[in-house]
Amino acid sequence: MNVHDSERMAGLLDQAGYELTDSDLDADVIVINTCSVREHAEEKLYTRLGELRVLNEETGRRPVVAVAGCVAQQEGDTLLKKSNGHMIDVVMGTQRLKMLPTLVENARASAFASVDINSWDDVTFPVGMTRRGDAVRAYVTIIEGCNDHCAFCVVPYTRGHERMRARADILADVREAVASGRRGIQLLGQIINHYQAPDDAACDFAQLLADVNDVPGVDRIRFASPHPRHTGERLIDAVRDLPKVAKHFHLPVQSGSSRILKAMRRRHTREEYLDLVARIRESIPGIALTTDMIVGFPGETETDFDETLSLTEAAQYHGMFSFKYSVRPNTLAAKRLTDDVPEVEKTRRIVALQRLQRDVQMRLHTAAVGTIVDVLVDSVSRRQDGEISGRTSGNTVVNFLPPTDTPEHSAGRGVPDAPGADWLGRTVPVRIMRAGPHSLRGEVASRS
Repeated sequence: MNVHDSERMAGLLDQAGYELTDSDLDADVIVINTCSVREHAEEKLYTRLGELRVLNEETGRRPVVAVAGCVAQQEGDTLLKKSNGHMIDVVMGTQRLKMLPTLVENARASAFASVDINSWDDVTFPVGMTRRGDAVRAYVTIIEGCNDHCAFCVVPYTRGHERMRARADILADVREAVASGRRGIQLLGQIINHYQAPDDAACDFAQLLADVNDVPGVDRIRFASPHPRHTGERLIDAVRDLPKVAKHFHLPVQSGSSRILKAMRRRHTREEYLDLVARIRESIPGIALTTDMIVGFPGETETDFDETLSLTEAAQYHGMFSFKYSVRPNTLAAKRLTDDVPEVEKTRRIVALQRLQRDVQMRLHTAAVGTIVDVLVDSVSRRQDGEISGRTSGNTVVNFLPPTDTPEHSAGRGVPDAPGADWLGRTVPVRIMRAGPHSLRGEVASRS
């Protein structure tokens, strides 16, 4: 979602007359879009500001510096005091994105920093304004904010309460993305299966998937992230039956212990989650599941962690984002619970969890050797000449060399310094030849 916000801000500045530059030395405006879901992400902001301060001292140039996103929303005026050297000119909250060009122009005319973190319920955005950074995939936000207040999560305090975008606006975004050459659509929302269209009472998330599936030119649809508690039969059936919807569920669980899940305010148990996994697998054979997991949440015992390991083994995830718990400002856990798991123990647990998950992925990937999968090509390797890669419907990365004797290759439609670029956006049948823990390797196959 932060990546997509950056794309939107780039589009706004582009329309206001600015041009993108890769060099800090050439920049008149520098926007730092921030995240506060994890502590490490916040630290990057202060490192970046320090780098800019040194650059300014060396060159004498002073671009406008705007800090946007979740840290900006969270810290507000305090951010100006925390940053040394008076480097920040604009602090802009998550709900004020459309104000960026105005705030930048005001900063040019003022010696004082401005802070705008006011709430704004308008989630509309002009169609065609986004400056998309991916040639194949387009991000499309359908929900802003969250109402669930899981104990560990800062999102409700930085993104605000839940606001739904209109169905008509979402579909207009999808059609514009397809017209610009994007074949993959990724729908975004904090709890995406909460979606209920404000302009169509009959349109829930399952129906929205069906509507996007009907847009000509879309090849593959993904979404992130559903909440297990709200994943019902309509959504499962939609993933099963709609041909363009990827056969992949990212289903965050956060812990394998019912006791810790209750402390996290996740509102589901271990048993309910595993029952959902079983129902999804029964309904959609071959479905790929991925998840999020936190270790070292306040009060987590060795027994609780063992339950996380056993759930990981039982669920057989194709991928996992795993994190050590860190206290996030304003959250219920920060206010009510003591961060009582030692750092060294958090590290031990996450190493053990990641080792198990690596083994699970290796087994799943090894089982795929010899099969033929459809790969939507989305990148060209920078290290292996001519090699391209993409993702399966289940979201697994596959690397392969395109054949060199095709009409497309002979026509030379690729960019000279990027062999294989003419394959971007194509869906290609690939036979899997080798497996690794994080990706697969194959060769273009014939289905005849």
